[in-house]
Amino acid sequence: MVDVRYLPYLGFLAAVPVGGALSIAVPFWGGAVLALGLAGSAIGTYDMLQRKRAVLRNYPVLARMRFFLESIRPEIRQYFLESDHDEVPFSREQRALVYRRAKNIEGLRPFGTLKNQQRVGHEWINHSMQPSHIDSADFRVTFGAARAQPYHASVLNISGMSFGALSPNAVEALNIGAARGNFCQTTGEGAISRFHAAHGGDLVWQIGSGYFGCRDAQGRFDPEAFAEKATGAQVKMVEIKLSQGAKPGHGGILPGAKVTELIAESRGVPVGVDCISPPSHSAFSTPIEMLEFLEQLRTLSGGKPAGLKLCVGHPWEVFALAKAMIETGIQPDFITVDGSEGGTGAAPAEFADHLGAPLREGLMLMHNTLVGLGLREGTRIVVSGKLISAFDLARAFSLGADTCNMGRGFMFALGCIQAQTCHSGRCPTGVTAQDPRRYKALDVSDKAARVANFHDNTLGTLKETIEACGLSHPADLGPEHLMMRINSREVRSAQSQYDWVGPGELLDHNVAHPAFAKFWDMARADSFAPARA
Repeated sequence: MVDVRYLPYLGFLAAVPVGGALSIAVPFWGGAVLALGLAGSAIGTYDMLQRKRAVLRNYPVLARMRFFLESIRPEIRQYFLESDHDEVPFSREQRALVYRRAKNIEGLRPFGTLKNQQRVGHEWINHSMQPSHIDSADFRVTFGAARAQPYHASVLNISGMSFGALSPNAVEALNIGAARGNFCQTTGEGAISRFHAAHGGDLVWQIGSGYFGCRDAQGRFDPEAFAEKATGAQVKMVEIKLSQGAKPGHGGILPGAKVTELIAESRGVPVGVDCISPPSHSAFSTPIEMLEFLEQLRTLSGGKPAGLKLCVGHPWEVFALAKAMIETGIQPDFITVDGSEGGTGAAPAEFADHLGAPLREGLMLMHNTLVGLGLREGTRIVVSGKLISAFDLARAFSLGADTCNMGRGFMFALGCIQAQTCHSGRCPTGVTAQDPRRYKALDVSDKAARVANFHDNTLGTLKETIEACGLSHPADLGPEHLMMRINSREVRSAQSQYDWVGPGELLDHNVAHPAFAKFWDMARADSFAPARA
């Protein structure tokens, strides 16, 4: 008896003589059957002889249907099976919100909420019986007020996404949109490319461990090359990148095959040679040295605000940074806290899922540390990590953020469909592709308008939220405004749900907050390593 596993293969074998006979009487159809039989027979024979896939040897030809269905599983799930609220990593509802705002389509929802407000963990902002009126949604925050060149930033800006990670057209569209909307674009660690610089949009120059755009032939920091670019009018702030939420503590490599002339030009590396971002910086190795390096960048840039970007990890390292700030008197103008919710960078699954502090915990630890040392007014906190809606921004402001950065939200505004092929070079919308045949499908002028629209409409909704709360600026939001459901019968404010350090309390060495009680004494300004008793 013939094993059913082999029936498709045997069917193709039988089609060969049948097709040959038919081709005499009906050449077209006979030829088609013959060709199909030959192709199927060849594939089946190969499947049975190859040794890499046991399933193909056991199910010649037939198993290929499994591989095909598996390859389109993400698309089938996204288009037909996924609910509006499945966040994998962004829900259909979240993506649709961005698309509507980017296209200036009305974003009102009839017939009430689609969310279960009795679900444990549900959050909301309490409103006021006396709403306020705000004239403009152009909320600004000043960075580096005491510096020679302070920057008045929007409360919503573009996260660091390098040219190389994004396509030339995507970078250009983001920069034009930033210029139109009067907000800023962070370059990512891949340096300032010609596509960042072509249209004059404000830039935050991110300096990573590879020192791209300001490195010597050995990959070390080059002060002269940095000063030449950092003093340009388009660069408004400088950011030292220590880590990112997508892969904290993990370096990166851009294979030589992907280092095109344009990428080599912007990064200052040879064409066709592997471009490496080490896990750590070579310009410093201690908290004190890091702050001295930051002060050097601030001086070389002509007195522009300088800050740090990190995903919070070991608490004692955050505290070591804080103690170094006290000891040296050098204070970052801002600290960007990136949540481990991930970002545009591709990373090992273990890093994406289980490494680094989520945004909320990282933000609150950094905020409490600066408040407890009396340094909060001089150092702004920028946050990024899975922010999409005006409520996401309001929640971050309630927990201590000054401004917010978005990466994937602006990618959706560019047309990203969450295909999750960013690292493959096969991005279907050209947002992350380096192949001109793909990225030229992304129309720069059209997408730039959508970027500006998304920013403006999101801040417009934030303005309405702030007005409903009876406030005048996002900075007025506090943890007392953010409510969360604890169980089916109880709700709490973030003020009462979390531990908060009072102004200057850390200077008194008497803090009940559990993280500080356990780790503060382990931190030392001259080393990131903990001091052991």
